[in-house]
This record gives sequence, structure tokens and C-alpha cells, in this order.
Amino acid sequence: MKFFPHKTLLVFALGATTFSLADELEEVVVTADFRASELMTNASSVSILGELQMQERGAQHLEDVLSAAPNVSWSTGASRSRFVQIRGIGDLEQYAEPKYYPSVGVMVDDLELGSAANAGMLFDVAQVEILRGPQGTRFGASAHAGIVKINSNAPTKEFEAMLRGGVGNYGAYNYGAVLSGPLGESIAGRIALQQNRGDGYVENEYKGSNDSNKFDEVTGRGRLVWQPNDSASYELALFSFDAENGYDAYSLNNDRYTWSDQPGKDSQDTLALSVKGQWELGASNTLQAVATDLNADLGYSYDADWISPEVCEMNACSFGHDTAQERFDRDRDQTTFDLRLLGGSESMARGDWRYAFGLYGNQSSETLDYAYPSAWYGLYQSVSDYETDRYAAYGELEYAFSDALTLTAGLRLERFEDEYRDSNGVAHAGEDDLYNTELSLQYSFSDNVFGYATLALASKPGGVNVAASSQYAFMSPDFQGFMTGKLRFEDETLLNRELGLKLRALDNRFELRGALFYATRKNAQLENWMWDDAAGLWIGYLDSNSDSDSYGLELETSFDATDAIEVFANLGWLETQVDDITTFDLDRWEFVVKEDRDQSKSPGYQYNAGIRAVLPAGVSGVLEVEGRDESYFGYYHDGKLQSYDLLNASLSWANDSLRLNVWGRNLTNEDYATHGLYFGADPRDDFGAWSNQTYYQLGAPRTYGLDISWWL
Repeated sequence: MKFFPHKTLLVFALGATTFSLADELEEVVVTADFRASELMTNASSVSILGELQMQERGAQHLEDVLSAAPNVSWSTGASRSRFVQIRGIGDLEQYAEPKYYPSVGVMVDDLELGSAANAGMLFDVAQVEILRGPQGTRFGASAHAGIVKINSNAPTKEFEAMLRGGVGNYGAYNYGAVLSGPLGESIAGRIALQQNRGDGYVENEYKGSNDSNKFDEVTGRGRLVWQPNDSASYELALFSFDAENGYDAYSLNNDRYTWSDQPGKDSQDTLALSVKGQWELGASNTLQAVATDLNADLGYSYDADWISPEVCEMNACSFGHDTAQERFDRDRDQTTFDLRLLGGSESMARGDWRYAFGLYGNQSSETLDYAYPSAWYGLYQSVSDYETDRYAAYGELEYAFSDALTLTAGLRLERFEDEYRDSNGVAHAGEDDLYNTELSLQYSFSDNVFGYATLALASKPGGVNVAASSQYAFMSPDFQGFMTGKLRFEDETLLNRELGLKLRALDNRFELRGALFYATRKNAQLENWMWDDAAGLWIGYLDSNSDSDSYGLELETSFDATDAIEVFANLGWLETQVDDITTFDLDRWEFVVKEDRDQSKSPGYQYNAGIRAVLPAGVSGVLEVEGRDESYFGYYHDGKLQSYDLLNASLSWANDSLRLNVWGRNLTNEDYATHGLYFGADPRDDFGAWSNQTYYQLGAPRTYGLDISWWL
């Protein structure tokens, strides 16, 4: 049998011919902590997306399911939505800047993906865990605002094999295989391979092609578990991801028809290895060790002027057009080590206590080859190297004042060092001492009602504004003056206060999880851009000269209305405010101060709601809606991503060995934006040549397909 860590039952997931949603209750387990814990007694705001939900949506990548979690948004700015924001905090895009420590961490099992998060594929994945709010004691700067953890399926003690394939519109298809089972009395292994392809959702009129924004991804996972005795276990895991995706996403007309003569790419070749060991030291102590090594070659480019010469042959264009393709080629290496001792009581009754102590290290390096060959500005290119070292000691103590009341206190001390140098003669080095602390009270009001109150202080290191440092000598005097003192950005501290309540009622047919939070950021690291027209430079940098506040609510509910019908609804509400930020206004053509501004990519509300039904003869179905409020997408302008509402549905049939799933997303075919830019890009006189306009990268249109899974 397949294991689905989801509230919905195993038989439903397999599609048995008779089934009741209320037959039994499967506990959902959160693993992204020192100890695995049940979702309903975990003292944080957590969303768990199970394998069944991924299959219902026909999900291939993390971006296909994130919208189900409240107060979680994302940016594209690439072929995939690999920039995640939680409660309005997170990276928006990546060009020259390295992203070793994004505000929201993305992990696959024990691997920290960082800027390699295009690899967040969902084939043979058991569940996705989204933890909102700082997770500083456990992950440090890697989870400053939260973390997304993808758990692949583990090797099984019994033989299991599965073939899966699917087809969809826009030339989409995928196929993959899983093989799992024992290799001896104490060894089990699992291997999963998948190819995913699609034309993308753009037609290039100049090229006469419909795949310039294509997907072409191969994912491979191998896991080997050895348990020689009851007190020791070892795991070796290999992860591979190869993508040759296109990047041709922007149109002067804000539609899905481009005229670029040099379409870009968003490629990735990642190979990673992890080794894990666990040893039981007596009755109450466990030693754990994890070591990982990751190498990623990342290629990113795009047609910088978005058009071909034919556009200005068919239209009158002021000053013609530039011809350029901006290119970023990265080679990234990362090695991590985590050694942890867990001890104390397994269950927490009055007077019991337990602890976790550990040591962590992370050494990362990145070489960037950058080129911008421009007909107007000439060839600009550089080579840079950026290295970071992080070392941490951490600990957590839990004490039970009574059978119902528990106190948890955690502390993490982290040393951060970085060094940057490039071919333009720019060099920087820095070092920081970072502190992450957490204090949490948990109270069980009854077997079905759990509450918590948490106070967490998290730190994220400062660093080098790589692009601005490299470009500094080429900037015009006014911009040089403005950037003086901004070539590095400061540490950010985040103080989060949170109250949570989780309960079950009506004979466990109703479930609710809610959290209220209020967070303040000191030296908030805010992504900003400026256009230096005299030098022909876009200057991107992190600005840490302002503070920011945010507060909000997250609610997740489900209700088994009958034995065969489940209703669910998730809601996020968010209010944010940046005290003040100075930027160069493209319309006023001067530096301005913007006060009390909403954070970028911080929609005021998000929701996901629907109904799941089990029908006769092995049939099941889901109908759901999702949406979000409008939000700013930058600080150098007032452009917004508009609000939207999407309709999704699926219909499945299954027996003991076969599952068929017909799915559709955005069934009303709504145009909505996932990222935006604001500047003068259009040379055509009839369209207001070179006037500042808002341009959008559009989300997926109506997509649908059929997936088939066959268990051998």
C-alpha cells in the first residue's frame, strides 16, 4: 500500500470502491523540527500538503501547491516560482546577487536548496511542510521567515513498484518510475526517476515557435537505509536535477505573444549527496549526524529588449531598439554538517524534561560569470567569487510544569563570515555574530484542544550588494553618491509574537488550526532597484535602512460534513508597513522617500476553499477555489499585481493497483500576474515610445491533463 500522510484515509487515496471519510483518523506528522510531532500539537503555524493533494492538482512542482497555504506567496522572475515569501518576507527575484540564505528556506529532505529551488519537484514526494514564522533555533538564518520542507517517500520494508505518466495541454507530458523494497534483512532502498516536459504558455511570433518558455526537467532520487541493529541506523541519499527550461516570459503587450529574437534560458544541473546516521545511546539519548554536499550549475538569461528588429520595421520606433541578452552563469558548491544530541523523556508529563544540543556548519561558494552585450552601451561583463562560512551552536530545553503545561526555550549562536571579489577589482569581507532565540508556552486544554504562545527573535546576516559593488565605478555621480554606504547591507533582526490554537470537535469531524502573529523587522532587508540612465545601468540592491512591521491571521479548517464529503477552507490575512524607504522614482526622475508603504508581495488576504467527495465505484472528486488580494511588486514605483480568483477541480477513479486522475487548474482561464516590472521598454511611437509602463509575467492559464499511476 502507498502511504499518504494526510487526513484523508489510505483507502480513499487508493480509490477503494467503498469508503467513508470518517472511518478512522490518520495523524499528520511534522518532521521539520528536532523531534517529529503531531500537527495538532506542534507549537507553530504549519501547513501540511499531502501526496493526495499533489495528485489531485496534477502538481509537478512546488509552485503548483503553495497557494493552498495561507500567507504564503511567491515570485517567478524565472521559469519556475522559486522565490517564496511567508507573511510578506522573502526574496522577490535573483540576478547577480547570491542567495545562500533566503528569508524562506527550501529543503528537499536534508538538503538546503537555497538559490537552486527550481529543483522543488514533487514526484514521489510524501508531503510538503510549510512552517510560518522564524525557525531560528532549528535552522538559523536558513529559515528567517519560515521554511518549506519537501519530504520524499522513504524506502519500504516490502517490495513496491510504481509507474506514473501524464499528458496535458500546452504539449505537457511526464513519465516516471519508482522501485522500493528490501535489499537484505537490514537494508532497504528506493529509487525514483521522472521526466517532465511542456511547451510553456508563450508563443514567440518572431521564432514561430510555442516552446521558447518550455519546461524540460529530469529528477532523480535514490535512498538507501541500513539498520544493522535496534540502536543504529544509517542513510545514504543521492539527489539529481537537470533542467533545460526556457525563459521568454515578457511581452510589450502584456499577453502571451513575444517577439524576442534571443529567448533566454533557466537551466540547472544539480547533483547532491547526503549521509545521515542515528545512534541510540542508552534509554534516553539519541545522537544524530547529517552531512550534505551539493553542486549546482545554474544558467539564467533573457532577451533584455524583448523584441527583434522586425518590430521596428512594422512600427515607427523612436531611436530604434537595443539588442542584448543578459546572461548569468553560476557554479555553486555547498557543504553542510549537523551534529545533534537529543535526550530526556519521550512523553512530557509533570516534571519531565528533554533537550536538544547541536553543532552546525555550512561552507558555500559561488562563481558568477556575467555578461551584458548591448548595442547601445557596449559589452559589460565580469567574473565574481563569493564565499560564505556559517558555524552555529544551538540548544533547546523543554520542561513540563504539569501534564498540560510545557515550556520550551531555545537558543542558537551563529558565526557568519563572507568574502567577495570580482574582476573589476572590487573586494569586500565581513563577519557577523547572530543570535536566534525562542520561548514558547504550550497548553493542552483537553485531548482535542491545544494552544501555544511563542516569542521568537531571529537574525539574518548582512552582506555584499554584489551587483552594485561591481557596477559602482560605472555609475553616474548622483547614483554613486546615493550608493555610498549601501554597498553592504546590515544584519536584519525579526521579532515575532504568536498565539495559536488547534482543536478538534464534533467527534473529530471538525478540525481548526489558527494563529495570530505580530512581527517587527529591524534593518529590514528590502529588495530595491534604480535605473541610472546616463550610465545605462539597472542597479539592484538590498536596502537595510528601514524598519518594518507586520501582523495577521492564519486559519485552516476542515469539516467532514458526511461520511463521504469533506469541506475545507484556509484563510490568510496580512497587514504590513515599511517605515520609509528612499528610491529613485522613474516618473519624477529624482530620489524620493516613500513612507508607511506596504511590503512587496504582501497580499492583504489569501484563501483556498473547496469540497472533496468520495463517490460510488471508486470515484472521488475535488472542487476548489483560491485567490488573493492585490499587492505591490516593488518599491521604485507604485505598480501592483492585481487580485485574482481561480477555480480548480479533479476527478479520480482507482482500484487496488490503478489510479486515473483528470485534473484542471484555473478553469475559468483568468489572466493573473506572478511578477511585475516597471520601466520604459516599448520603442513604438504609437504606444508611447519609452514611456514607463507596467509589465507582467503571467501565471499559468487554463491547464488540464490526465495522470495514470500503476502500482505493480
